[in-house]
Amino acid sequence: MKRLHAVCSDLEGVWVPEVWINVALKTGFEELRLTTRDIKDYNELMQYRIKILKEKKLKLQDIQKVISTIKPLEGAQEMIEWLKQHTRFVVVSDTFVEFAGPLMSQLNWPLLFCHSLETNAEGTITGYNLRQKDSKKKAVEALKSLNYEVIAFGDSYNDVSMLQEADKAILFRPPQNVIDDFPEFPVMHDYSELKEYLTTHFRL
Repeated sequence: MKRLHAVCSDLEGVWVPEVWINVALKTGFEELRLTTRDIKDYNELMQYRIKILKEKKLKLQDIQKVISTIKPLEGAQEMIEWLKQHTRFVVVSDTFVEFAGPLMSQLNWPLLFCHSLETNAEGTITGYNLRQKDSKKKAVEALKSLNYEVIAFGDSYNDVSMLQEADKAILFRPPQNVIDDFPEFPVMHDYSELKEYLTTHFRL
């Protein structure tokens, strides 16, 4: 049986700017600049963020207000439409459904797998619920079980297990520390380079 292709990608840093960096810039709370590019353990990072939000009295609606101002990276919409036309495409992210709506709307609603937040009556973020532990890797495993050849790309430490599980993997616009730690992955920096690679190697 011929294997069809599927593509899994990260969201932030690949299609849209980093949400938490924008929150830090808009609020002036530099402590919120840290992302999965800086801290490898996602739970450690999220517990740190929740602690800072509580200390600074930032609520979910404050973060949503910042997200409503974020625009996709230049060329992202066109690249996503190209992928949707040529393959089965899934965005697999460690963001949250409470954050994602404005971003997905601007990207013309690609399929998104992500997590959810816990909030109290005042709108304070008190916790989060993982859709599944190591969900990015699990998404690739599920697609492979359906006999798809999976191509994955992302930019951060939390993408690595997904990249390692994929049949082919790419670091897309990663910081130098991720490149240094995972030299086995090819590195690409723009959508035209990514499209050429996918067209050449997978005939998308």
